[in-house]
Amino acid sequence: MNKALNKYMNKMGIDAKQASNAFASIGSEEKNKLILEVGKQLDANREEILRSNQIDINKAREKNLPSSSMDRLLLDNQRLNSMIQSIEEVVQLPDPIGETLEEWTRPNGLKISKVTVPLGAIGIIYESRPNVTSDAAALCLKSGNAVILRGGSESINTNISIHQSISSALEKHKIDPNTVQLVKDTDRKAVDMMLNGLDGNIDILVPRGGKSLVAKVKAEAKVPIIGHLEGICHVYVQESAKVKDAVRIIVNSKMRRTGICGAAETILIDQKCMDSHLKSIVKALKEAGCEIRGDDRVCMIDPEAIEATDQDWKKEYLDSIVSIRIVKNVEDAVNHINHYGSGHTESIITEDDQSIDYFFQHTQSAIILSNASTQFADGGEFGMGAEIGISTDKIHARGPVGARQLTSYKYLVNGSGQIRPE
Repeated sequence: MNKALNKYMNKMGIDAKQASNAFASIGSEEKNKLILEVGKQLDANREEILRSNQIDINKAREKNLPSSSMDRLLLDNQRLNSMIQSIEEVVQLPDPIGETLEEWTRPNGLKISKVTVPLGAIGIIYESRPNVTSDAAALCLKSGNAVILRGGSESINTNISIHQSISSALEKHKIDPNTVQLVKDTDRKAVDMMLNGLDGNIDILVPRGGKSLVAKVKAEAKVPIIGHLEGICHVYVQESAKVKDAVRIIVNSKMRRTGICGAAETILIDQKCMDSHLKSIVKALKEAGCEIRGDDRVCMIDPEAIEATDQDWKKEYLDSIVSIRIVKNVEDAVNHINHYGSGHTESIITEDDQSIDYFFQHTQSAIILSNASTQFADGGEFGMGAEIGISTDKIHARGPVGARQLTSYKYLVNGSGQIRPE
């Protein structure tokens, strides 16, 4: 292990733990002012951030990164405005710390309350998307946590510029600068050290990135994690769906942004509406520039479609490619999703309430929609202001991970001299 890197990372862990202990008691008003200042600093440093991003974009082009990666990496004025807006929305959220979740009194007079507290020092490992740097910082600050950010090497210049804005806000409000730290060393061994917990100083890890990154974190982390493996999202078209609605929702689900985890990867069409719906759906997708991979019946309708393999049903394309399968009914659709899906986001398009009820009850995913695009799988769209990612876990946090999901709780017990009987 590189001794310099080892020293650098371990100090970062110690500093984060100390900062988290101090920051946990910061009041709501002070936190909100600090987070707003982060947004102001991002706006003030806009030119430098976009200039740094262009350096990263140029290097990514030289490496011939795929279009989906380029899209995730790119920042422009509109996306920077969205980052600032997300920060402002986080400020408007209720403080998730100090909330009494439950309280009760025992027969012996003990008064017990369950109260939300910060998680502590959080490590966030992510790829490509530089907006995660500011989103994660804002959410961790809102929830009273310190954070160590480790972005991908492809976005290092952008992340450093964004982090400088965050550091300026911390300095202006006289908050320990180690409350939000960025790993500026791109050596991948830094990730390994974070997975080991930095000598017990990281309380929880949040991975956000591609399948290989998240799989590595899940396999090797020595500390608890919150994360999703990948976004294999489905849209099921039931026989009662209106053709125009199905076309609009599917094209948006797949093509609005193909490189995000909420993009639809597989379309399931009920065999009862194959003749009435399939051609219009395929036509619209192809006009939008999407490649079609389908089962036998889809390929018969569209001779240009590529025959789908079993691997296609479990593929997160993150590109202008979609797989289409004909299913018998809603039960068959749900069985396909539960077998091939990643537990991320699924949508049903239908006018039949019973089908919606069945789909909602039996689909084992974190986010399930009816008659809406899968691209609503987003913390901002859920009213959370921002998100660190979409968790497909079934414990602690599930779905969009916002400020409230970055909390734990403790029990406060008030007595009046009670003792346990012998």
